Amino acid sequence: MRKILALVLTLAFALSACGQAGGGGGTLRIGWAGSPDTLNPGAAVLAEAYTIFELVYDSMYELNLDGSFSLAVAESVDRSADGLVYTYKIHKGIKFHDGKPMTAKDIKFTFDFYQAHEDFPYLNSYTAYIESTEAPDDYTVVVTLSEAIPNIESQLVYMYILPEHIWAEHAEGAAATEFENFEMIGTGPFQVVEYKQNEFIHLKANKDHFLQPPKVGEVIFQTFESQDVLVQAIKSGQVDMITEMPATAVETLKSDPNIKVVTGAPFAPGVSDIIFNQIDPENCPTEDGGLCTGHPALRDRNVRLALAQATDKQKLIDVVLLGYGAPGLTLIPDGLGMWFNNKIEDYAFDVAEANRILDEGGYMDADGDGIRDMPDGSQSLTFRMHWPSDSIDAPRMAEMLSEMWLKVGVKSELQAIDPDALTAECCPAFDFDVILWGWGSDPDPSLLLGVHTTAEIPTGYNETGYSNPEFDDLYDQQATELDLQKRIALVHQMQQIAFDDVVYIIPYYEQAIQAYRVDRFSGWLIDFPKVELSDTSSLVVVEAVE
Repeated sequence: MRKILALVLTLAFALSACGQAGGGGGTLRIGWAGSPDTLNPGAAVLAEAYTIFELVYDSMYELNLDGSFSLAVAESVDRSADGLVYTYKIHKGIKFHDGKPMTAKDIKFTFDFYQAHEDFPYLNSYTAYIESTEAPDDYTVVVTLSEAIPNIESQLVYMYILPEHIWAEHAEGAAATEFENFEMIGTGPFQVVEYKQNEFIHLKANKDHFLQPPKVGEVIFQTFESQDVLVQAIKSGQVDMITEMPATAVETLKSDPNIKVVTGAPFAPGVSDIIFNQIDPENCPTEDGGLCTGHPALRDRNVRLALAQATDKQKLIDVVLLGYGAPGLTLIPDGLGMWFNNKIEDYAFDVAEANRILDEGGYMDADGDGIRDMPDGSQSLTFRMHWPSDSIDAPRMAEMLSEMWLKVGVKSELQAIDPDALTAECCPAFDFDVILWGWGSDPDPSLLLGVHTTAEIPTGYNETGYSNPEFDDLYDQQATELDLQKRIALVHQMQQIAFDDVVYIIPYYEQAIQAYRVDRFSGWLIDFPKVELSDTSSLVVVEAVE
């Protein structure tokens, strides 16, 4: 689905700002180191925004912690024999937070709205195979596809249902992304009370929710300046749960009898990546702001391969994550289960082999300064290495990579960049050499596979500029392959191609680490393969400890 950027924002929240604890189940305070970039579902990019959308809005399906899907606003669905028509019967009595009824017409409006805006960074992509959406009556939605697809659930699960009576006046042109949506009227189990970006978002329970009314009275997400401050906040009791922490804090929190630490695969499997700007000049999207200033050596697969073999992934895991991770292979993370190609054999960490590859490629140290040069002597192998300035792990990783790569004669110029500025230089400007960043995944692999496609270069979604016609063709094939085993084989083949082409170096797949106070709220869902305490699944069932 969307790019999950582990972004840590910089303003602290004053505890008194949200008033006293709410009634009807108490006030649950959640600490995190980020903040939604916007409350507009069409324009949102950051993971924090989607966390709030899941709580405030409903959709056709719900994704469960075990990876399965269940119907949400629909009580039943009928699929035509040819797989092209889905007829949904909608629950009666669903109301928006402002008291107005939600009907099939709102769902039709929502799907049409997302489909009409190609400028939406993520939600438009879920409408690619929708030919039409109709609402023949208030409680029936008919979705007709242009081709039968294997993943209708993952396409509709993030299509947050919007009230037509509010959004209709913001449906056209730039207004669709400029609408700030501060009131955020939805039908979900929580509704917005107040929002201050980079400080807090205050939600109250929708006790009349048709499916899962929360037991708590309020939830307040508080933004803290760093993960270290988050740890202090849960230790002091300022918050009841934290969504992230540095690995160094795990043992300390485990020793506190009032705190439970939970680790495991993240609900939205994440992947950290070392991004190489490898765009060919003929593919530079100049009409879309492309500058394409990347170092020419990075267009050479052998240079990328040498850097991969000079990267000690296990050392990065041990030092940066304190062991809470696994070596990465491709953008499809191990948390996606059957979609992850675990047959790929990783490049060995081998400095001597990396040096041999560069020697054979003609990248010699022409002037004896310890840094290799281009074969034509035009410039040294000195790469700009950037990362988002609010990342906890990237600075240490950058230092370690710089040391590792220097052993093969490659120099790195290290710089933290404001996240917005980094996005601007990355996508689709291609005004960088190497970036340390990351993605989060949909439950379906199409989102991350699409990152490698040529069609996404002008949009900036393809952040490396990689282009391979064979990969593009396989992407189109897997998108409509209904036979599960055949589709898995296609997805695995695509991963092998991207791995062989060294599109990225994937240093690791990080585990989720979260914690909650056992003396405040109980009922957290922790006995599942995936960990996400800020998901709707936990927040509607937890209740205050008497």
